[in-house]
Amino acid sequence: MMRIDAHQHYWQPRRGDYDWMPADDAVLARAYAPGDLAPHLAAAGVEKTVLVQAAATINETEYLLGIADATDSVAGVVGWVDFERPEQIAQLRRLAAHPKFLGVRPMIQDIPDPDWMLRDDVQWGFRAVCDLGLSLDALGYPLHLANFLTLARRYPGMRMVIDHCMKPRIRDHAALPGAFAHWAEGMARLAGETGAFCKLSGLVTEAGEDWTIDDLRPVAGHVLSHFGPQRVMWGSDWPVCRLRASYRGWFETAQHLVAGLGARDRARVFAGTAAAFYRLAP
Repeated sequence: MMRIDAHQHYWQPRRGDYDWMPADDAVLARAYAPGDLAPHLAAAGVEKTVLVQAAATINETEYLLGIADATDSVAGVVGWVDFERPEQIAQLRRLAAHPKFLGVRPMIQDIPDPDWMLRDDVQWGFRAVCDLGLSLDALGYPLHLANFLTLARRYPGMRMVIDHCMKPRIRDHAALPGAFAHWAEGMARLAGETGAFCKLSGLVTEAGEDWTIDDLRPVAGHVLSHFGPQRVMWGSDWPVCRLRASYRGWFETAQHLVAGLGARDRARVFAGTAAAFYRLAP
């Protein structure tokens, strides 16, 4: 069975545009390149990956496309453009012509204004995503759920995938059951009222350091139940996942989380859904 990792990163901190990255973090603040991931892909039987932006600059997107051009395992790149600069539609059109450019990811989780995505001055970007046949990776927190629902309704033709299950704070669920209920309701509405997809990724980093698979089951089960395997895709979020688990550790955990599905549906989660959503070539 072919396997696709629908969400991973490569970066070089010396480039200087990873503003979110703690400079003293032993796991994150170092370079990650295809040679670092290759043995983990081979061990897991993953043939292709989707390489996702991690810096809010077009320069980083160009850097990732250069890696994609030189790396057979990279099926495509999700990049970035500045939605606050309408003139960058020219840049987006240019990027869209690249055969491995798949879509864009505004770093909404890092934008102080939770209503940013609904501002009139950034709507050109979402319209361009639709017009150019690109996809949108929705990176946010549970507080953004209602606005992503509004956005998906506003642009029903836009292919949108929710990154990291919208980052539910799994470590807080036992203490704050209301937070889980809010997240669960918002995700159910996105699944039921829009055509959005969801990435089964990032869960271990939202869990505590001593996480167990049982901590993750409610989130994974909710997502699979409401979106269905045909709209759920597995992603490693490597190397960020290394904060809580190895590549193999999270991969094997995800396999356990979907073990109740039939073979065809498991194949969708680990390859078919990503291939269909991102329109990856066979």
